[in-house]
Amino acid sequence: MAAVYKIESDFYEDSFLLIALHSTLEDYAIMYFLNQSLKANFKRAKVDFDLAEGSSFSVYEWEDNYNDRFWKLIANHSSKRTVLANNDLFLNDHTYVKPRLIPELKEVDYFLRIEHDSSLCPEEIIKKILPVPKIMAAYQVETNKLKSKNNLIF
Repeated sequence: MAAVYKIESDFYEDSFLLIALHSTLEDYAIMYFLNQSLKANFKRAKVDFDLAEGSSFSVYEWEDNYNDRFWKLIANHSSKRTVLANNDLFLNDHTYVKPRLIPELKEVDYFLRIEHDSSLCPEEIIKKILPVPKIMAAYQVETNKLKSKNNLIF
């Protein structure tokens, strides 16, 4: 019989700040405006984050060497749609499922994840983000209250 190892919850430390963004912008457009407003240099990651089969989330990264922080913008909705077969009255219609990275916050469009130290002020970042056109809301998310916070570890 093989040994089974479990990671205790206290082993993983929440060392990142999570900001939720509500926007109708596409991911490349939101990156353009965030690069301007935050004076950042976000670039598309070489590989999207694949959570499960049929769900791929776009990721943009920026390594802030000056402040020693690592920033990621992750889409909360998958770029792939899964087609479900119907066995009912509407056989010719297709049902699409759009997976979410954090299902309990399905109304959120993007997450800004910042690995930080204790000196980072989330209010200052949010004040810089809110003037961006077509960003309706930006707010900090308490990660310890999320059921699926392990989806943000990658």
